[in-house]
This record gives sequence, structure tokens and C-alpha cells, in this order.
Amino acid sequence: MLEDRRSECGTLDRLLDDVRAGRSGVLVLRGEPGVGKSALLEYVAEGAAGCRLARAAGVQSEMELPYAGLHQVCAAMLDRLEQLPAPQRDALGTAFGLSTGGAPDRFVVALAVLGLLSEVAGERPLMCVVDDAQWLDRASAQALSFVARRLGAEAVGLVFAARDSDGELAGLPELVVEGLRDGPARAVLGSVISGPLDEEVRDRIVAETHGNPLALMELPRGLTAAELAGGFGLPDARPLTGRIEESFLRRFEALPVDSRRLLLVAAAEPVGDPALVWRAAERLGIGAAAAGPATAAGLCQFGDRVRFRHPLVRSAVYRAASSADRQRVHEALTEVTDPEVDPDRRAWHRAQASPAPDEDVAAELERSAGRAQARGGVAAAAAFLERAAALTPDPARRAQRALSAAQAKHLAGAPDAALELLAAARDGPLDELSRARGDVLRGQIAFAVTRGRDTPSLLLKAAKRLEALDVTLARDTYLDAFGAAQFAGRVDGRGGVREVAEAARAARPPRPPARASDLLLDGLALRITEGSAAGAPVLKRALSAFRSQGLGGEEAIHGLWLAGRTAADLWDDETWDVLSARHVGLARAAGALTVLPVTLSVRIAVHLFAGELATARARVEEVEAISEATGSHFPPYGALSLAAWRGREAEAAALIEGRMSEVLAQGDGPGSTAIQWANAVLYNGLGRYEDALANAERAGKHPQVLLWFNWGLPELIEAAARSDNADRASDALQALVPATRASGTDWALGIEARSRALLSEGEAAERLYQDAIERLGRTRVRVELARAHLLYGEWLRRERRRLDAREHLRTAYDMLTAMGIDGFAARAARELLATGETARRRTLETSDRLTAREVQIARLARDGLSNADIGTQLFISARTVEYHLTKIFAKLDIDSRHQLQGALAQAF
Repeated sequence: MLEDRRSECGTLDRLLDDVRAGRSGVLVLRGEPGVGKSALLEYVAEGAAGCRLARAAGVQSEMELPYAGLHQVCAAMLDRLEQLPAPQRDALGTAFGLSTGGAPDRFVVALAVLGLLSEVAGERPLMCVVDDAQWLDRASAQALSFVARRLGAEAVGLVFAARDSDGELAGLPELVVEGLRDGPARAVLGSVISGPLDEEVRDRIVAETHGNPLALMELPRGLTAAELAGGFGLPDARPLTGRIEESFLRRFEALPVDSRRLLLVAAAEPVGDPALVWRAAERLGIGAAAAGPATAAGLCQFGDRVRFRHPLVRSAVYRAASSADRQRVHEALTEVTDPEVDPDRRAWHRAQASPAPDEDVAAELERSAGRAQARGGVAAAAAFLERAAALTPDPARRAQRALSAAQAKHLAGAPDAALELLAAARDGPLDELSRARGDVLRGQIAFAVTRGRDTPSLLLKAAKRLEALDVTLARDTYLDAFGAAQFAGRVDGRGGVREVAEAARAARPPRPPARASDLLLDGLALRITEGSAAGAPVLKRALSAFRSQGLGGEEAIHGLWLAGRTAADLWDDETWDVLSARHVGLARAAGALTVLPVTLSVRIAVHLFAGELATARARVEEVEAISEATGSHFPPYGALSLAAWRGREAEAAALIEGRMSEVLAQGDGPGSTAIQWANAVLYNGLGRYEDALANAERAGKHPQVLLWFNWGLPELIEAAARSDNADRASDALQALVPATRASGTDWALGIEARSRALLSEGEAAERLYQDAIERLGRTRVRVELARAHLLYGEWLRRERRRLDAREHLRTAYDMLTAMGIDGFAARAARELLATGETARRRTLETSDRLTAREVQIARLARDGLSNADIGTQLFISARTVEYHLTKIFAKLDIDSRHQLQGALAQAF
């Protein structure tokens, strides 16, 4: 199977050399079934002299069981579990069923695996080989993908074999394994054919198999001499995989009856546990002698683990069996599987053994679903519930279980399957409330799939239907409809924000006492229908309730996104900070990786306005890590905003042209508005006011929908004033004032005073600038305060008060430089130069000694975090942190962490 593989083997040899030398290495071998990926993995395993070896293989029937594949990798290393930080140790222990607890955060599990592999590799280099990665359960694939992207200074190698070029491993270094060239392909074909072979038949086989080694070895088996000699019967339009399976099937059918039955037991038992297989075989009256013919035929090996020659053998054997035979085998496996040690796999076998609906089996599956969900295995829970629904004899209960299964499939990220189950549920005798819940689920699925195009109308319809059935759920659904309408960028018309607001106001009031989310719904509806002044008092009460009540669970997750967004809308910086931090914490605790990028993006904005760009950058990296780990495509709003505040035009343009091009293609939605707001900030910082004005104009189109309307108006006023477009700036100020007055916070009134000062003259302008500085100085939005100093300094210089101007320009420059707001800092430097003073800039970020990652690690170490804590925050291993600190100490010419404070202070 290694014929014609010199190049591939050379690549793998270099990876092995790197790992033995203490450097990490990752490679994904990609190719069609049978092309030789497994043989190359064996080459790695055999060549891993001096390394510890860990092996795993994806099993198609285990794809719904969370962390099954990961357990194969880590099982022999769990004696090192105690060396991990407590949160990681507990999360991994819960994921593997070693301890009980709530659903583990998938990020913490992934960090635990990274730490575990690092610990093991500290003694001896570690090679991990994972076959059939396309069949890993999603939780394992996410964790291993995360680890592969975060390996640094560890002597760890990860080599995967997979069929597809997408999925969780997309983007990792890969080597495409292709078919053999004609010469080697002919040699392989000749090695398995002893009789005469017609040249034209030989050419046809080589061409049809595309040099696939397994196909070359398997397809000719079972063909008659006449077929080989003359080609009779060879043309076949079936896919290559099907033909290979059929070749295996011919050999399988030639085996004795007991050997065939033994292979079916092995195919139905996905773990490859020989003790379990033989106990089940004994129940079926199959003796040990049955293994001999199967082994001699090259189909399966029975040793310390049961191994099929190829996954296609397993699938061919299982598919060839009759339903009755499969049920008998699963029944035997049920009887020999320990209900205490492995209750869920036993429940699964029992379900597969059931020939007809059975309430006892369905109830057991439902309990397994609950256990899977508690371990964070939403996909497993969905599989159990789906099978439970199919085995439920009572139509009403079957419909309810199908609805639960649909909900689980939706959460597991399988919208098509969720819709099928939802349709099955709706065909059953559901009561009105359950049907309405189904409508809500349909709307939620539509939102996940279409990003809001159809969702507002669907959710609005569901909310109206729920009013007479469940007031609480109806109001929650109206709140969902609000969020969906804002995501869709719709103001008026069907499913628009105004229609949702009017329907919410006309709906039944909440049952007392009103929840925080009820107040939020009422306040949003008032604000849309009657304006900022009417809605602000109720919204303030809602935000106070969200802050003070310490909400958790469903209500907190349900309303916190809109509540945080509303706090930013009202310029309530303290509440924005509190609620966004709480939302991130809840999303982490729930392991909600689909929610976490949204919550972190809000948190990034909080840090940016506070001038905490280093922290914002760390959160941007976290969002990117989540996207890599989950394979999601969340738009990089945080990265774009960070680039804008830093004045990085090329970086912002690259993000817009590359990863955000799809957002722009969607038109006037919130994504394109976020881009326009970021560009307005960027160009105001760079002093390109005409460009800033054009973008700010587009960002402020829909005041009823978009958060960036409030943020965009100050950018528009500044750009218009600097572009000598006083009328446009005045119009924008008139639009801004009702919202700032309704808010009444220092942030709001400080922004209003600063904006009004741009359109004023003389003493009035000076008083307004001073008022803005005083008010913004009482907030945590340090960027806006620095910009107020900058604008005041610019005004003073134009008033020919150079000494006064220098004071405020220097303050602005120092603040902006320390925060890394490079564009505005350069603008302040130019203004200082015009007063006759030269600004010198010296920051750690611009030092040529430390990289950006080293800056982050140095600061965290200076603040007292341990290597493990730093690794947790930056998603790298403690050993990689230690590696970076060694380089940092050398570059800064220091010997310990205690010296970091002084060394970093000198960088400013």
C-alpha cells in the first residue's frame, strides 16, 4: 500500500523529526476511501521510535456519542488528569463519565486535552494518529481541531486521515493523498492477479479505479477468469466506494455461516471490545473457530481489539444483514452490556433490537438523552430522542418526543433533521400549546439558517398564537421577534420592527410580577412606536432589573443580548459592562458555542470604548478560536472594529474584502451598517473626513433598528463639521439630542456636549468642550474622553491659544497612544506639531523586541497570572506559555517575573 508513496513518506518523516526535536506538528491526510491513508498512518506509527503513541479511529455508529473519539486518544493518559487545573480536570472527567456534574464547557474540555497532551509530551514526544476523522463525533472533532490549532512548544504530533476537505479539520495543514501513477498501479494490480489479464482490461481497471490501491487490490477478487481475460461484465456505473464494498461483500458471502454472524456482531459493536464481542457471540452460539475464516479472508482481525480491514468492510457486513439478523445481534449485545457501566450504549443496542414500538425502551432512551445532555452531548441527546420517538407506541407521546428531538437537533446544529422531526411531530395529535411551541421552533430554525430573512414573520405569528395559551412564552417569542427583525434590518412592513412593536403593545400584559424581560419588551415597543422619551423610563427599569435580580437560566440567556444592546443604545456604560460580562459567563457555563461569539463581540465593543485594546484583541482571538473549533463563520465584527480604532486601513480593508464580503452582499442589514460605522471611525481618526462622512451617512439610515445609529451620529457630526458641511452636522445633532436627553447619562450628555461644541463658537464652544470632558471623565468610555480632549485642543489651536491647546493635545496624545488608538493618536501628533511641539511615541506594541502574543503573555504574567491561567485565557498550553516567557525574558534582559513590571513600564 506504500507503493509510489515516497513523497508522502518524506513529509511524514519530517513531521516525526520535528516532534522528536521538541517541535509540534499537525497534518491531515485527505483522500478518497481506499487510497492509502490508513497505510500512511501505519507508517507513522511504525516510525514513531522514541515517541509515545496514541491512536484513535472515528466510528460511524458512534458519531452521536459525545467525546467517544477523544476518549480513545486520551484513555491511556488519564493518570495525568490530576496535574491539570481543577476546572479543566473536572470538565474532562465529566465528559468522559469519570465524575458527575453539569454539562462541561467544550472550550474547557479542549483546553484540558491540550494540557493533558502537553503534560505527557513533557516526558517523551507524543504522536497521535486518528483514522477516519470524518466519522469522529462532533465534540471530539472540535476538541482535537482546537488542540491542533493551539499546539506551540509541545513535542506533540497530530496526524489525521479524513475523506473530506471540510468539517472541523478544514484549514489545518493537509496532504492530499491521490491515486497511484499508472506504473505502480499496474504493479499493485498484478500482485493480486495470478492468471492472465487482458491488456485492455488492465487499462480499464487502472483507469476506473484512478489508481486507488484498495480498489486495485479488491475489485479483481471474485471475478472470473473470463471476466479478467476478456473484460466481460466489467463495465459498472456505480460509485467506486460501492464497488469496493461489493468486493468485500463477495468475500464475506463466501464465509461459513458462523463466521458471517461473528462479523455482524463485530460490525454492530462499534467500540471494538473483544470481550464484549465474544460474550455476545457466545449468546448466539458462535464458537471461537468462527474467527479463523474471517481472518484468513483478510476481512477482520481479532486480538486485543477487533479491527476490520477497512471501514467499508464494516458497512458492507452490516448492510448485507437482514433486519431480523441485526435485531438478534443487538439483542445479544444488549444482554452483555453492563447497565451500570455503560447504560447509554446498552439503551442504544436495546433500541436497535426492538422490532416494534416499545414504551419501556423509548423511556430508557429518553433517560439516556437526559444523561447525554447533562454531559454536553446535545447531538447524542438528539439521536436518543429521535429513536425514542420512533419506538413510542402512543401517538400523542410520540409527537411530544419528536418535538423534543427536533429541539435537540436544532441545538445540535442539524436544521434539516430538526425540520423533518418537527414535521413528524406536527402530524401527530399535539395540543395547541405544543403546536405553538413547534411554530416557535420553526422560527428559530429559520433564523439559524437564513440569518433572519423569514424569521421575524414566523416568530411574530407564533407569538400571536401563544397569547391565549402561554403569556410568558408569547412575550419571550415577541422578544425573539424583535431581535430577529433587528438582525434582518427591517424597519417597516411585514415582519418589521414597527409591526413587532405594535403587536407586542397590543398583546396581553404579563402576569405580575413583571420579569426583567417583560419590562424590556414593553420598553422596546414604546420606544419604537412613541420615541426615545416614551421608551427610556421603562427600558431603564428593565436594565435595573437585569442588573439587580441576578438572573440566571432561561430568562438570562433569553434576554441578555437585547438588554446589553439596549444599555449601549441608552449610553449606560456601567450596565453595558455588567450585562455583557454576565452574558459571556453564562454562555461559557452552558457551553453555548453558537452564542459565545455573539456575546464576545459585544464584550469586545465594551473593551474598545474603554480603551482596553489589548483585552479586546485577546477576545478577538477567542472569537477566532471558537470559529476554528466549531467551523462556524461568524463575521469578524470585533476584528474590524479593532482595526478601525487602531487606524489600520489596510487591515480593515482586507477584512471587508475577504471574510466580510458575504456580509456586504446581503445589503442594508446590520452587518453592512457595522462596516460603515467602523469605516467612519477609521477615517475620522485618519483625518479623511469626506470618506468618514459618506460612511457615517449610510450607517445612520434606520434609527429604529440599529445600534450604530446612535454611535454613527457623533461620527457623522464630526465628519460633517470638519468637511464644512454645517447644515448636515446640524441635522444630525437634532436627531441625536432626543436620544441623549432621554438617556441622561454622562456618556450620552458628554457626547451631546462634544458634538454641539463642534457647531458652536467662542465661549459657548469652550463651555461645551469643558462640559464634555467633565462628563466623559466620569465614565469608563476612555476613548471618547480622549477624543474630547483632542477636539478641544484642535479648537484651541485654531483660536490661536497654542499653550492651552498643547495641554489638551498632549493629554489626548498620551491617552490615545497608551490605549493603542493609533489613527487618532497620529492626528493628535500632527496637531501638536502645528503648535510647535513634537510628540515622541514609544509603546510596547511598536517595540521590535516583542511580538503581539509575547506582549499579551508578558502583561498577564506581570499581573500575577500563573502559566496555567495564562494558557486558559489565551487558549494555549502552559508549556507554550513557559516557552514564550523564556523568549520574553531574554528579549527584555530580565531573569524573573518580578522584573516584568519595570521592564514593561520602560516600554512607554
